[in-house]
Amino acid sequence: MPDPRFFDSLGPALLSELAQASAAELADVSLADRRIAYVAPLDTADGQAVTFFSDIKRKDAASATRAGACFVRAEHKDLLPATCAVLVTARPQAAWAAAANRLHAPRRHQAGAAALHPDAMLETGVELSPNVTIGQDVRIGRGTRIGPGAVIGPGVLIGRDCRIGANAVIGFALLGDGVSISAGAVVGEAGFGAALGPRGMVDLPQLGRVVIQDNVTLGANSCVDRGAFEDTIIGENTKIDNLVHVAHNVRIGRNCVLAAYTGISGSTVVGDGVAFGGKAGVADHLNIGSGASIGAAASVFKDVPDGETWTGFPARPLKRWLRETAWLSRMAGGRGTRGRP
Repeated sequence: MPDPRFFDSLGPALLSELAQASAAELADVSLADRRIAYVAPLDTADGQAVTFFSDIKRKDAASATRAGACFVRAEHKDLLPATCAVLVTARPQAAWAAAANRLHAPRRHQAGAAALHPDAMLETGVELSPNVTIGQDVRIGRGTRIGPGAVIGPGVLIGRDCRIGANAVIGFALLGDGVSISAGAVVGEAGFGAALGPRGMVDLPQLGRVVIQDNVTLGANSCVDRGAFEDTIIGENTKIDNLVHVAHNVRIGRNCVLAAYTGISGSTVVGDGVAFGGKAGVADHLNIGSGASIGAAASVFKDVPDGETWTGFPARPLKRWLRETAWLSRMAGGRGTRGRP
């Protein structure tokens, strides 16, 4: 279930209530009084959770789910186990979003509270600059410095000897020791997720966290989105330049380097010791192997094996890209009419 440090529980709710809130039809009305406490993915849901199924590629996960209820299209309802209550809808993901909004709410700064909330706990040696806002239940370790205008959201944990720059915003996040967040960086805002609902596109609740391990550097005006349900993770000693975007559920390993304007799309996994040149872009749900290098302005649409260097659009191994570029140059210059890369 979502971390209670960052999300308030609004449940439980009856299945009949969730069906009404999501415009879904409960297949077995005898289950209308079943209580649901939280939302969860197919794989981790238990009897108190509601989930959704919309991708036929995950039919095995649907058949094995232990969820108490599941939003599903009519043609897929027989894939679910008998223990799972069926909520039939043409738009399972949007219906799940409605249920999530009924059961969970992101914690926000308390209206009218002091800039330094009395429930926050700061160790000795923490330095606060003017106009800092620190929410309820924040924990900050000794020796950490918070720059002017920074905003630290409810429940955030910041380790020792960290540096938080001016006007940085940190929420829904756990930071280790020695982390440096530069001016204007934003950590923990909602990742990009939307689904088509009855009245158009709806935002999908983002119920995960950001975990930043020891000695990570995050450059100015960079953004790290919190997970959709699982965590976004940045491994220890990774160094991130200015104006970089790390999307929800991304997992970056240790000792990686990301140059300015790099963008890592959702649910991509990056191994240890990976280097990204400036303006590199990576599509979602990919694996970038440990020790790999991604060239500047490369656009990665496939998994990259360990230790390889890829570049170009679309990105491919460096030697292949050089060979193809040389061949194209020859053809364009009129020095050859035949041949292939």
